[in-house]
Amino acid sequence: MARDTLDATPISARDELVAWMEQGSKPERAFRIGTEHEKIPFTLSRHEPVPYEGQKGIRKLLEGMRHLLGWEPIMEGDTIIGLADVTGGGAISLEPGGQFELSGAPVSTIHETCAELNAHLAQVREVAEPLGIGFLGIGMSPKWSRTETPVMPKGRYKIMAGYMPKVGSYGLDMMFRTCTVQVNLDFSSEADMVKKMRVGLALQPVATALFANSPFTEGRPNGFLSFRSEIWRDTDNARSGMLPFAFEDGFGFERYVDYALDVPMYFVKRGDAYIDVSGSSFRDLLAGRHPLLPGETATLSDWVNHLSTIFPEVRLKRFLEMRGADAGPWAKLCALPAFWVGLLYDRQALDAAWELVKDWSAEDRQKLRDDVPRLALHAQIGGRSLREIARTTLALSSAGLKRRGFHDRLGRDETRFLEPLEEAVLTGRSPAEGLLERFNGEWDGSVEPVFQALAY
Repeated sequence: MARDTLDATPISARDELVAWMEQGSKPERAFRIGTEHEKIPFTLSRHEPVPYEGQKGIRKLLEGMRHLLGWEPIMEGDTIIGLADVTGGGAISLEPGGQFELSGAPVSTIHETCAELNAHLAQVREVAEPLGIGFLGIGMSPKWSRTETPVMPKGRYKIMAGYMPKVGSYGLDMMFRTCTVQVNLDFSSEADMVKKMRVGLALQPVATALFANSPFTEGRPNGFLSFRSEIWRDTDNARSGMLPFAFEDGFGFERYVDYALDVPMYFVKRGDAYIDVSGSSFRDLLAGRHPLLPGETATLSDWVNHLSTIFPEVRLKRFLEMRGADAGPWAKLCALPAFWVGLLYDRQALDAAWELVKDWSAEDRQKLRDDVPRLALHAQIGGRSLREIARTTLALSSAGLKRRGFHDRLGRDETRFLEPLEEAVLTGRSPAEGLLERFNGEWDGSVEPVFQALAY
């Protein structure tokens, strides 16, 4: 998240939170696509992590991007921590270990979001290369340890880093060593949100398998194809996972709000200061009885910031975030929004996708989620291979994109962005399996070549 919200509008009732979320509904003609992707900076000379400070550090990179783009700096005190395009709506931000994130502007087509990604990567190379910095498109840093990983100077991350080891084994790895690509999509009504949420949750393991791209840790194979996905299984189960309640009768905005109210808080922000309230109850803040904030009640910014600290496989705000994929090379970055837009923005495809998954039990869905980090497309559900499910899902997505009928200036529709995923289904292999084959073959047991193979 590029910037924590500062909106002092008071909120004192659960119904206000539900109403705020419901106001995200919009007509289909106003649907937009917002693609976010993270990438790992590394030194071109020695493939080492890039510190924040220094003449060739992350601060200099952000300052260079600011001068190139003219975007507004996002500051924490005197420290630049990101950039915001106040006109177009995009932003650049830092993840805890220096992962460099583009939060794309809301656009109408996959052509536009892919052009934005392409322009961003060209711009960041222009600034980064003179600093001796490259960027890696992978789901987890393949070489250096957590202690070797730099820590970015953001207040929220200090609080999170202190809390994570109390609630799971992999929280600090999630923060400092993983990278994802995700897409944010709209809904037209509560019923539309519910169907998209359910399809998104059920099929999130398909995306995880197709994009699995994190098989190395500290220079060696880690035993998984998407270790980034495995990390989420033991990060903080109070705020992550498959949300089985989303498939229960009566699910809607109210039920999600109740879930979010019960997720322990990390912080509240007052002015420029982050106040550590980790593990405490938002319900107490809403009722004006929070022990660490005597006499205070919640504000809209408290709620928005709290929602940004909840990490299920599909996250609901005033839009839906698809969160299951590892970061990867440029073509895969464009494939992720294409995959989900084809499924969720075409009514016929969405209905067919729901028919595909509606009879899966909560146990089926969870077992698939548990198996996919290690097995990717070789996992099974209901006696069917995930590869077969992925083939069917991709066909639905492709048909949905074709019906959308958005063409570029060369007359090509959006289905072309699915080609890397179709190749994975054709071969039955995830990107990670290709990396492991090269590691055990031409790379002679070294991860160093990955810094060329997956560099942007």
